[in-house]
Amino acid sequence: MVGREKMVQDHLTLTIAQTELKGFGTKHQGKVRDSYSRNGVRYLVATDRLSCFDRIITTIPFKGQILTSIAHHNLLLCGDMVPNHLIDLPDPNVMVVKEAQVLPFEVVVRGYLAGGGWRSYQASGVVSGVKLPPGLTEFSKLPEPVITPSTKATVGHDEPISDDEIVASGKVNRRHWECTKEYALALFKLGTEIANERGLILADTKYEFGLYQDEVILVDEVHTIDCSRYWKKESYEQLRSTGEAPEMLDKEVARRWLVARGFEGEGELPDIPDEWRIEVGMQYLKSADMILGYEVQPVEGDPGRRLEEFSARVLGV
Repeated sequence: MVGREKMVQDHLTLTIAQTELKGFGTKHQGKVRDSYSRNGVRYLVATDRLSCFDRIITTIPFKGQILTSIAHHNLLLCGDMVPNHLIDLPDPNVMVVKEAQVLPFEVVVRGYLAGGGWRSYQASGVVSGVKLPPGLTEFSKLPEPVITPSTKATVGHDEPISDDEIVASGKVNRRHWECTKEYALALFKLGTEIANERGLILADTKYEFGLYQDEVILVDEVHTIDCSRYWKKESYEQLRSTGEAPEMLDKEVARRWLVARGFEGEGELPDIPDEWRIEVGMQYLKSADMILGYEVQPVEGDPGRRLEEFSARVLGV
């Protein structure tokens, strides 16, 4: 065991499972990120929690840093195309962002048929109110990218929702929703082009949007491993005729490992060996390298202590 693999092993006990930034206001805990609102801005802290099937599975060394690196890179990249919430990156795990009113819908854009979209298509031929052509198979490329939104459940699982249902809910008006869709397709087009340059396929991804000064902006993360399906293009082309799954860069590998052990979100978690945590950590690092086009170099050391020092700097203590 050498190089980055040894680094991941050495940090198995140095991960961020929870955060408690004192003096930063009320904490909101998501599946992976903790956020704090202070002085009109929000601090997004990416933890090392691994979430699958809406359950926290374990922690993975450097995962929060890796997600933040990809999100920060892409928010800078797409800033001239779509307004977003980014203000600053004061720590490898922390982004300072604008305080937006987050829309209560996740905007999933699909270029290929996989995951929950494939399961919905099998059942009805429809995904989030979008009727797809008959005869498609798992991993099929769609004639054109489609937007398949879902609810953001506070308890349980997110559920598909149609355009008409979103507007009828009264939680977003037609102008904001049409702008949201326009932005989502533009972002997906950019993400697809960049992935293609790097020998990858961006199969689908999830965006979140919010309102800032009554205008739609991109919030949360963008084109990271957690919110996107990335496949190796060469693998996809080689395996397409067989119907087998292409080589995946995203956390679908972790989901499949859990499913093979009888876990799909309900019941008791299987034992999580350190060897598997190292394997997943290396998957995140290698995937980030390919997505970003350069080798990611995480900041080593105790991230909990580093966050304490960060909060002390911000508070001036």
